[in-house]
Amino acid sequence: MPIKIPKQLPATEILERENIFVMDDERAVAQDIRPLNILILNLMPEKERTEAQLLRFLANSPLQINIVFLRLATHNSKNTSKLHLDQFYTTFAEVQEKKFDGMIITGAPVEKLHFEEVGYWKELQEIMDWSAKNVTSTMHICWGAQAALYHHFGIGKHELPKKCFGVFSHEVVHPPEKLVRGFDDIFYAPHSRYTDIDIEKAEKSSDLIILAKSPEAGVFLLASRDGKQIMVTGHPEYDANTLAIEYSRDMDKGLDTELPVNYFPNNNPQVQPMHTWRSHASLLFSNWLNYYVYQETPFEWK
Repeated sequence: MPIKIPKQLPATEILERENIFVMDDERAVAQDIRPLNILILNLMPEKERTEAQLLRFLANSPLQINIVFLRLATHNSKNTSKLHLDQFYTTFAEVQEKKFDGMIITGAPVEKLHFEEVGYWKELQEIMDWSAKNVTSTMHICWGAQAALYHHFGIGKHELPKKCFGVFSHEVVHPPEKLVRGFDDIFYAPHSRYTDIDIEKAEKSSDLIILAKSPEAGVFLLASRDGKQIMVTGHPEYDANTLAIEYSRDMDKGLDTELPVNYFPNNNPQVQPMHTWRSHASLLFSNWLNYYVYQETPFEWK
C-alpha cells in the first residue's frame, strides 16, 4: 500500500531503502481516492524505531493510508527528542474532535506497575473510551493489549515467575475469524514481557474471541466480537534484531535475563538471529486493515 508520511520523518528513508512504497503529501493529494486515516499512539521509549517497525507492515496492502502519530500530554519521553515529537506528533486535544478508521496503541515499559500506578493511566483511559466511539477498529500491542483488556473488559494481569522472552510457536484456535485468514495452523511471534493476562477470565468472557495461543507464552491474539478491539499480547512488529537489542540492554543493566527462547541460532548471542515471524506479522496487519478497518469504516464519517 502507498503509505503517506512526512518526507522528513526518519522512518521514510529507512522504508525507501527497503523498497517499501511510501508517498509524500503532494503525490497523495493527486490521487482521487479516500485514504484510510490511522492514528498511532506510540508509548514505546525509542519512538523512531517503533515508527519504522509499524509503518513497514502497514505499507503492505493496496490501500492508501494517512498516518497520524499521537503522544501523551501527561508524559515526557526521555528517549525521543522534543524536536522529533513537536515535528511529527500531536496530542489528544488536537484530534479528539476527529474520526479515525483505525488506531494502534503500542506497548510500554510499565507492565510491572498496576495500571492505576501508571502516571498517564487516566489520559490513556480517556483515549481508549474515545476510541470506542470514534475509531472503527483499534489494535493494541503487548502492554497496550493488557491495558485494553483491563479497561474495556475487566481482565487483569499478573506477574510471571520469569520474563516471557523469545520467539514462540502459536496455534490458531479459531480459524473462521477473518483476522487469522490465511494463517498457517502453527506460526511464530516474539514476546517480551514480565506479566500475563488472566487467561481463565479471558476464556470465559462472552465479549471476546481467543484466536491464537501458545503452550509456552499463553494467549497471543484476541478480538472483541464486534471487531472494534484487537489485542496482541506479543510483538509481531519487532525487527529480527529487536530481541537481541533488548537482551544486550538487560545485560548492561545487570538484570538476570535468560537468553530469548528459540531466537539465537544454537543459543549463541554472537550469531545473527533469523526473522521467522515476518510473513505472519504482515498478514496480521493486512487482515486487520482490510477486514476490520477498510471493509467496516464508513466512506464519510458523520
